[in-house]
Amino acid sequence: MRGIRYDFHIHSALSPCGDADMTPNNIVNMARVAGLDIIALTDHNSCQNCPALLEAAQRVGLPALAGMELCTREEIHVVCLFPCLCHALDFDRYVYEHLPDIQNKPEIYGEQCIMDADDNIIVTEHKLLLNATDIPIDGLSSFVSGFHGVCFPAHIDKTSYSALSVLGFLTPDMGFTAAEVAYPTRFTPASPLVPEGMRILTNSDAHYLWDIGCKEAYLEERLPDFSSIADYILGSSF
Repeated sequence: MRGIRYDFHIHSALSPCGDADMTPNNIVNMARVAGLDIIALTDHNSCQNCPALLEAAQRVGLPALAGMELCTREEIHVVCLFPCLCHALDFDRYVYEHLPDIQNKPEIYGEQCIMDADDNIIVTEHKLLLNATDIPIDGLSSFVSGFHGVCFPAHIDKTSYSALSVLGFLTPDMGFTAAEVAYPTRFTPASPLVPEGMRILTNSDAHYLWDIGCKEAYLEERLPDFSSIADYILGSSF
């Protein structure tokens, strides 16, 4: 069997620079076209489009997780995933209070649209979601687990907003057991810059519909649910 095909890093039209076509239903339907078995919505510093995405996904029977791409104090992006919407929205409220009160400029970043499950725009978010929060990366894994979630550093092999570009390394005492790479053909899990045995994930980081599922990424066969995903990310037997 091929295993579970996943994409745990997808942005909607709520994210700055997210294309206007990245609506809940368009994301879900494109994920199905791409043959994905499970997805996660991970907008910049927000979970506010997760309710609509999860409802749209449920309608068609596509497993989906609520998530966020958090920008830490150090300007490192970290993907956070949650077992249910309630925990994601609790985390969302905390993060929002720790974002600087800087207004979005739609002419530069586009409208930050919060939608319902029928792709109607409910409201636009005026605080710019792209900025760094004042939440440090130190202890972040444990902090996210306090909201019943799991997290991993995003696109660590990119030259900006990544753990390796900012810090130059990942160490076991940082608490991360998995990391995302953007270019798996150019990155080896045996890199001396990451802890031995760290799980490596590959996601699309899609801001446009055609990018959803663009990376061929699979997990060993298990049920496509949060418990199985968390076991893998946390390094439990899979």
